[in-house]
Amino acid sequence: MLIVGRLGRPHALRGEITVTLTTNRTERLDVGSVLHCDAGRLVVEAARPHQGKWLVKFDGYPDRTAVETLIGREPRAEPIHDPDELWVHELIGATVVEADGTERGEVVAVLDNPASDLLELDTGFLVPVVFVTALVPNERVTVEAPAGLFDPAEALDARDQSAGD
Repeated sequence: MLIVGRLGRPHALRGEITVTLTTNRTERLDVGSVLHCDAGRLVVEAARPHQGKWLVKFDGYPDRTAVETLIGREPRAEPIHDPDELWVHELIGATVVEADGTERGEVVAVLDNPASDLLELDTGFLVPVVFVTALVPNERVTVEAPAGLFDPAEALDARDQSAGD
């Protein structure tokens, strides 16, 4: 299961709790959705956006006192199968390969970055996700990298060649 957020503080008296999602899939908080944490199964009874977070009411947590037991927990959910999305759990451990077959390392983390998430490789390289052209989950990530991404000298050569034109 994947961690999809973090439970914060209770809000008011009727059992709502703040939730900071760590996913862009807000359907995780649709009414009836089931999340799991070490406190057990959490069924979403109601949810609404509030100041960059969500206020969520779970079945079986009728008031502030009850929901206080959830503070700091990390709800998890089953992966959503969407062939048009890249999922962190499918990238970690995969080998990054250029279109010509050159292996560049294994993905050890996916780093949040405002312009584009970055694949962190065990070789130290950082590869923007926008360069991913194909994926075999947990095995192989094919990238189309611009000159210089893996070898700064390539970028300098390309720059020098275009300056001579």
